[in-house]
Amino acid sequence: QVQLVESGGGLVQAGGSLRLSCAASGRIFSPYTMAWFRQTPGKEREFVARIDWTFGGTYYADSVKGRLAISRDITKNTVYLQMNSLKPEDTAVYYCAAAARGVVGPRPGEYDYWGQGTQVTVSS
Repeated sequence: QVQLVESGGGLVQAGGSLRLSCAASGRIFSPYTMAWFRQTPGKEREFVARIDWTFGGTYYADSVKGRLAISRDITKNTVYLQMNSLKPEDTAVYYCAAAARGVVGPRPGEYDYWGQGTQVTVSS
């Protein structure tokens, strides 16, 4: 069993930056994939980025390429989402997710564990 706890959300002006953190507790064995999703009211949960826990390979949604960056610190069991050049359309609840296998796609149903979410609001 893995527990995920997000932090770092908040209110920021357009063009600003935030860094989200997701601390994982429990035992993480390779292969493992960590990801960030986001969701706004009335919409489906949207894939943002994922990272292979062992090798560090990353994959991004087209809408965030070049602005958001996912990374992980294995020693701290933590995954990060650095968010730069934020836009009002980035406003959402951001969720951390984990899958106990590698080569995981962008569908929420492929992930086994979820955090409670953290709100990010970008003002224009």
